[in-house]
Amino acid sequence: MKRGLVVGRYWSTRKVDSLPQGALLEVEFPDGSRLIAVDPLGCNEGESVLVAEGSVASHFFGEPFVVVDAVIVGSLDDKSA
Repeated sequence: MKRGLVVGRYWSTRKVDSLPQGALLEVEFPDGSRLIAVDPLGCNEGESVLVAEGSVASHFFGEPFVVVDAVIVGSLDDKSA
């Protein structure tokens, strides 16, 4: 998993049927890289999140042939010492 910050939100009016329900959020990582992740949790811009990628992300939805490479799996409330 990677920690990142939600920096944007996208909508898609046309998409393949195997894309699961959820917002499409742009997440920026500490190294400056960004990606679009499916958000089943309802996160907002400015929120710190945990992102799972690859086969872990696609298996998260428990259905075969899900076209997801990144999914937000957690929202971070604070950073403990």
